[in-house]
Amino acid sequence: MKQITSTSPWKVSNITLAILLSLSLGVSAYATAGNNKHSETHETHEDHADEAPHDAESHDESLQLTEQQMKVAGISVQSLNSDTLNLNKLDIQHMAIANLVVNRNQTAIIDPQLDVRVLERHIVPGQEVKKGSVLLTLDGTEVARAQADYINAAKEWDRVKRLTKSSISESQRQQTEVDAQLKKAILLSINMTPFQIAQLKTSPKLVGSFKLLAPINGRIQQDTSMLGQINKATEPLLQLTDESSLWVEAELTPAQSKDLKIDGKALVRVGENLLAGTIIGRSHELDKITRTEKVLLSINNVEHKLHAGQFAELYFSADQGGDLDGIVVPDAALTRSSDGDWQVFLKDADGFEAIEVEVVESQRGLNLIRSSKLAYARQENADIVVSGAFFLASEQAKSGFDIHAH
Repeated sequence: MKQITSTSPWKVSNITLAILLSLSLGVSAYATAGNNKHSETHETHEDHADEAPHDAESHDESLQLTEQQMKVAGISVQSLNSDTLNLNKLDIQHMAIANLVVNRNQTAIIDPQLDVRVLERHIVPGQEVKKGSVLLTLDGTEVARAQADYINAAKEWDRVKRLTKSSISESQRQQTEVDAQLKKAILLSINMTPFQIAQLKTSPKLVGSFKLLAPINGRIQQDTSMLGQINKATEPLLQLTDESSLWVEAELTPAQSKDLKIDGKALVRVGENLLAGTIIGRSHELDKITRTEKVLLSINNVEHKLHAGQFAELYFSADQGGDLDGIVVPDAALTRSSDGDWQVFLKDADGFEAIEVEVVESQRGLNLIRSSKLAYARQENADIVVSGAFFLASEQAKSGFDIHAH
């Protein structure tokens, strides 16, 4: 085994990590390697007809890691059947710059339509809240007046409803009903809920203030309110955003957007994260200054790893109707085998195994790879290592076995 020199691409902390992990998990791997070396010096080496099938050997030689060991070693995997790894004929030579923005269908702006004062705060910026959670307690003279007007109008409408048709004209009846609905609409416009409004009729002591409740599940953003602050009508108090889904906004040239279709797919790269994006909208008009078209994509962000405002890279299919012709993986997924070929690691129930691949193209840290074994691995619902492959390659080398059975 070669000595690690100062030119090693690993930092000292990573070398130490590899040594510690190899001590904890390498027993079975070294045992396998020892058996292989032992067999080379004994009579069993003479009869190759008794060797186990290739598949059985591969499973015996698989590297085993627990979830905790994978986390410490920085190993992450992705299903070969995921949307990200099933995009058709990605063109990684051409890239478009984009921005992550909030999903407007899952974002609420809290902007009462009357002047209000912040009486109490029940939140902090960035806090995750559930629908119905108390955000602020608001009051103000305009709030009290609107609530009192509603109580009077609602009671008058209740009285009129009990009158017979001969006791009041139809126009008066309608006017009373419309007035009650108008006063209710004003309270709804300051973000009171229907239940809170209904309570006013039976509890007049509630007049003067109300608790502002979250209309959706989301994260508190753009929250600048302070105690005692007078917030003018229509000025936003805060924003609530459900970050489980984000939009990707890009400005594309006509050449870039001409073949794009709604519900089409694209690869979205944000830092080290690769995601499948779905095209949800096109403006179908060019900006007069930039001569570009706005295109919107939607991405899944259930783990809340990404945030609005981050930059992204977009990669589209060179042939939207083509068949799958390889997969795109980051540099961190590739290592060299003992014979110098490119390899990736697959993970199944038996552990980690390496397969040799052909690197068709490499651009900006992304690689289009092919292998006849990928189709079978996909059928077996295997995962592919997308980061931390270097650690596995070092374990493979120290174990001393030929994972490709050459």
